[in-house]
Amino acid sequence: SAPAQPPTEGAEETAPGGGPPGSPPNVTSNRRLQQTQAQVEEVVDIMRVNVDKVLKRDEILSELDDRADALQVGASIFESSAAKLKRKYWWKNC
Repeated sequence: SAPAQPPTEGAEETAPGGGPPGSPPNVTSNRRLQQTQAQVEEVVDIMRVNVDKVLKRDEILSELDDRADALQVGASIFESSAAKLKRKYWWKNC
């Protein structure tokens, strides 16, 4: 069998499970799983906030669209009223 070589400079020793030397693979796996679950929970919370923001934005845009439609109707009425008034005064001044 080959003699054990010292670790190269800058290399960190790790246990077979990928954790610090001396920690059993189960502990390291559990730690990784907990970290991953915490990250997933954080992402889920962020996505819930994002969905709430999108729903609120949709509500605001829908209200804005309704107001724009009402403004368009009012503008059309104003345009026809102004045209009638213009014709009335044009005939009156002739």
